[in-house]
This record gives sequence, structure tokens and C-alpha cells, in this order.
Amino acid sequence: MNITFLNPQGNFDSLDSFWTEHPDFGGQLVYVKELALAMGNLGHKVDIITRRFQDEFFNIFDKKYDYYPDNENVRIVRIPCGPNSFLNKEVLWNHLDEWTDKIIEFFKEQEQTPDFITGHYGDGGISAAMIKKKIGIPYSLTGHSLGAQKLDKLRLLGESLETLNKKYAFSTRIEAERITMKYSDLIFVSTVQEKSEQYSHILYKDITKNIDKRFIIASPGANTRVFSTNTQDFDKEYYPKFSEVLKRDIKEERLQLPYIILASRLDPKKNHLGLVKAYAKDEELQKRTNLAISLRGVENAFEDYSKLKPQEKLLLSEIFEIIEQFSLKGKVSFISINSQLELASFYRYMVEYKSIFTLTALYEPFGLAPIEAMSTGLVAVVTKYGGPADVLAENNERYGVLVDVFEQSDIIRGLKEALDNYEEYKLMGIRRVNEKYTWEATAKTYIDAICQVLAQTSLKNEVEIPSYFINLDKDEIPLDFIENKIFETEKKI
Repeated sequence: MNITFLNPQGNFDSLDSFWTEHPDFGGQLVYVKELALAMGNLGHKVDIITRRFQDEFFNIFDKKYDYYPDNENVRIVRIPCGPNSFLNKEVLWNHLDEWTDKIIEFFKEQEQTPDFITGHYGDGGISAAMIKKKIGIPYSLTGHSLGAQKLDKLRLLGESLETLNKKYAFSTRIEAERITMKYSDLIFVSTVQEKSEQYSHILYKDITKNIDKRFIIASPGANTRVFSTNTQDFDKEYYPKFSEVLKRDIKEERLQLPYIILASRLDPKKNHLGLVKAYAKDEELQKRTNLAISLRGVENAFEDYSKLKPQEKLLLSEIFEIIEQFSLKGKVSFISINSQLELASFYRYMVEYKSIFTLTALYEPFGLAPIEAMSTGLVAVVTKYGGPADVLAENNERYGVLVDVFEQSDIIRGLKEALDNYEEYKLMGIRRVNEKYTWEATAKTYIDAICQVLAQTSLKNEVEIPSYFINLDKDEIPLDFIENKIFETEKKI
């Protein structure tokens, strides 16, 4: 089978360059890459189509093709659209009609159209819908995260809908998601909770209530080639660095204590502050553990972190205020982790200290990071809000510790529970990944569902794309629909 992945905002290359260095280079890149490779390993031909451009900083995305080593069935295809420079995802919408026309031209050049398209995120989804309208190829949506949930969280901070819309293009994004859902042949979600919470939001419910049979639960997996309990050759390269950094930051008498690891990017949504404050306020935790916070590209945060982005600098400054206020220096280490290989190596290094992986995000759509950490043998203490609730608990069995991240006392409770039951949770976590969360299993779920769609004798190709997706610079998408739905919801409350 020939399958095309559409991911206009995701910038792929064989070395996974720049991952975590920009909000648009996020977890969906891991998902798309690993799923594509797993499908390739099953014998399917896969093209990951993304955007081609030249940029002074992101300087490796100007070639038409790229390839992953050791998987001849998968290639990266870059198709240009709009200006020649990198564009944030919020302004990509203006150029997707052009992008999809050029993708169709590419299909003609290849003298072959794919059997099926998978659209990722809202922009990949609306692109798939456009192609379905133009040449009739069936498609699926994998939303990864949806605009309505992000809008809800940001509105809690007090900014007006109009202000948020100018910054994040919510009216465009949500309308794109609605159109994509309506005309999709399949919708892949990671958990039951994602389907029941995200896709049942008031801004989507009028569409999704009628298409329940299209939803397929396909949980992401860990890259067990990299994230495993087995020592890898590349560990030898990284272990000396980890040792040196810990000796630099941690008091000598504390070096052998377990570490509480914060490995997500510096973002208020990831709630580093909630965990650091909980640690600072509990003397027992401080006696039993240290903190290890990963930062990309910052060699010694105690000396200089001026290269961080403004929002990241602000957040790190707040963390340093807590370190100063509660005299935590000597108990906290900042370490620069710059690749997946290094991260996996760091996790294995930290398992030797019986350390804990934490993700105290205010909401996490799925939570691939805890699965990767559990795959190396770390015990996970993770937010109960979102997908991790399904990953870490099922049928009265627990594979890690879920915490209410809005309560510092519960974060403290969860960390102590993990420390007190470390070996049990370690074994349960490894078992959970091996039994349910591998990319081969995810790929098989996708392929089985796609085959069922393609086996249908007649596929509906009628797709309506509003004019503003074809001529965005002239037609502005109105906020009326979002405003009315929000008003209805708040009136009920």
C-alpha cells in the first residue's frame, strides 16, 4: 500500500534536527516519524510530505527529498508554498491551497497517487480534505491537539478572544478542524479520553456526534530501539557528561540520591513551577531526592541562560527565585539534553539512582514522554489530566502514579508513593510499554482501519471547502461561531 502523511508545519530530516527548539517542532514529529517507519517496516511505501523552504536558522529543509537510514520504504518529500522562509503554523493557513495543488502536481510527476492520506494536526487535516475534494483520495485525521482546548486554557489567563485570535488564528484553526472531521474517512485518537473530551467539545460536538464509527483508538508507542533498558553503545559518549554536570551542581554528599526529573520543554503549560514549588515546600522530599531539569542548548543555567526565548527566560527566572528563597542550591541540577539519543541515555543513567520521571502538565493530550521514560525503567509520576490517565491506569492496575497537578500536596504525595514503591512501579511500567505501547502495534492499527475503508465499494468524495481557505488574505474567518458557542456554554454555567 502507498500512504502519504501530510504535515506542513512539521519539519523532518534524517537527523531529527531542531526538535524541541520551536513550538512547531513538537511531539507530533516523533509520532509521524515513528509511525511512518513502523509502516515501512511492515512493507508499505510511505511519503512524509512537509514544506520546503530556505531559512538562515532552520537551514536544512531546502532539498526536495530526504531519507531515513535503514528504511528504504520511507522518504521525506518537501513541497514549497508561500514565501521562501520558515513560517509559524499560525500563518501557514494562507498557503495550503497552493501547497495542495503542488502536491497533486507531484503525484502526477510520480505517475502514482497514494492509496490513502493521513493528515496530521489541523493544517495537515484541512490539506487532506482539500486533496480529497480535488482528486478524491480518502484520508484520516490525527489531530494531536485541538484548538478548542488550547483556547479554553488561554482564556483563563484573561486575554480577550479577539487578542488570542490575532495571535493564534483560532477561528481559522477551529474551522479547519471542523471541516477535516466532517469529511474524514477515519479519525485516529490516542485514548478513549481524547475522543470523549477533546472531540466532544462544544465547538466540535455538532459534527462528531454523527461520526462515532470513524474514531479509531491507536495509542502511540515508544521507540524501543532507543528508549530501552538495555545499555546502548552511544551511552558511553554521554555518561561522562552527566556525571560532570551532576558533580558541578549537586552537593557531594547528595550525589547518590534519587533524582526527580523534569524533561519537558520550558512552557507554562508543562507546569515546572508546580513541581518545583512542591519540592521546595517539603523537607522530606529534599532529604530523599534531588531535582534534575533538562534544558536544550544551555550548558550551565546557573551562569547564563540569556539565549533562551523571552517566555523561557521568564519561567526559568521564577524557578531560580524559588531556588534562592528555599536555599535549594546544591539540590538542583540543570542539564542540556540535545537529542533523543542523549535523552534516552540520560534516562538509563538516572535509573541507576532509582530516579523518577515527572510530567506535571496542566493538561497532556496523550503523553508519549512518560511511555519513553517507563521504557527505560524510570518510574513515572504524571498529571491525571488528559491521556496519561489511560496510560498509567487500567482495570484496577497502576503502571505509575497519577497526580492532581493543581494541588501541591498531591504532587508531593505522588512523588513519595513512587519512591516508596519504586521496584514495583518500575516493573509495571516496563510491562505496560511492552504489552501495549509499541509503534508496530500503532502501525498495525492504522493499516487495519485503512484497509477497511479502502475495501468499501463506494467512497464519498463530496467535500465543501469555504472560500476563505482558498483566499485567506482577502476573506477573514469570522469569530461569530466561536463567540456564540462560548456564550451558550457560559450561560448554562
